[in-house]
Amino acid sequence: LMAGHGGNTGGQAVGTVLSALSAGIITRQDAAKVIGKEATSGLIMGVMLGALVGPISHYVMGISKHVATVVSVTFPLLSTIAAFLGSSLPFVCVILGLDPAVIAAPAMTSFVDVTGLLCYFLIANQVFKAFGLEL
Repeated sequence: LMAGHGGNTGGQAVGTVLSALSAGIITRQDAAKVIGKEATSGLIMGVMLGALVGPISHYVMGISKHVATVVSVTFPLLSTIAAFLGSSLPFVCVILGLDPAVIAAPAMTSFVDVTGLLCYFLIANQVFKAFGLEL
């Protein structure tokens, strides 16, 4: 669920930025503003999903409290990272003189998958320790 969400969030950001770049609606000079807006959007979506999925997984599906907490905390971070990477990679490609339509989406998917998994495990380690469980 989380890996899929990260990929969808990053993919949407890549598509939005590529479309706006190719239409001339935004330029390299708009990078900071666009990336900031996309990252904020990712954070808001992640907070909403974390607030829904964590409690539902615990109270409805019977998932342990510590795992549900990990899910709730990971969603906002993963969504923010995915939106940030998805919106920044097209600009990086343009700055480097590369074709963002060819490079941005596959690079975003790889980066988001790796960072999402790392975030999940790092957060899980801390949450499990907070619950008195050693990994």
